[in-house]
Amino acid sequence: MTLTAALILGAVIGVLLGLLGGGGSILAVPALVYVLGLDITQAIPISLLVIGIASAVGALPKLRAHQVQWRLAGIFAAAGIPATFVGSTVGQLLPQSMVMIGFATVMIVAGLRMLLAHGGTGASCTTGDSGINWRRCASRSIPAGFAVGILTGLFGVGGGFLIIPALVLMLGVEMQVAVATSLIIIVANSAAGLISHLGGASIDWAITAAFAGTAVIGSLIASHFGARMQTDRLQRWFAYLIFSVAAYVVFDTICPR
Repeated sequence: MTLTAALILGAVIGVLLGLLGGGGSILAVPALVYVLGLDITQAIPISLLVIGIASAVGALPKLRAHQVQWRLAGIFAAAGIPATFVGSTVGQLLPQSMVMIGFATVMIVAGLRMLLAHGGTGASCTTGDSGINWRRCASRSIPAGFAVGILTGLFGVGGGFLIIPALVLMLGVEMQVAVATSLIIIVANSAAGLISHLGGASIDWAITAAFAGTAVIGSLIASHFGARMQTDRLQRWFAYLIFSVAAYVVFDTICPR
């Protein structure tokens, strides 16, 4: 029964990833904790593994289209990878109740980002030859990359809902390039976060394989059809779902059954 639930949940998370991008993974940890009954220390590494694999698969067509800004990805990853170890260390010192309340807060931020998203860009860091003005960008990209790494290590989220607006609104990167670059950053941070959590977690690999497998398949199918869909309304409804799940997480943490 648990494996069946993992297969179904993985497919749902994968579809959300395919339709909405990195933000779709925000429900992975609550699904693993509240539906499959896993401990938060088990749910986070499984979530990171699923997010990393799904993002790597999603990045393949972006690589072929040469849409990745590798230097920015490198800066974000260089700042984010050490931060994932900091985040995981802090998470291991905190009680599960505090981690879940913090995760609910992150979910609310993600939902608000989805509701308030727009297509504009901020101050440009790119130059005419597709290079990067490092002096202008370093003061923005390094703190942003570090913050995303902390969230990845602490809560097991990919951070796409923060990486993309950081690249678009703070650095002026075009949306297509920002999405492609964010996938590479998520893969790097998720791998580092997974390594940082493996020592203190007992992972059920059967559940992990079932969850990850259907997530990747669902993501591929949804991304194929999602290119033809108008996702604005879906994104709004998903934001409302995130708010509902965040409210449940807070209620269940404060008033456990």
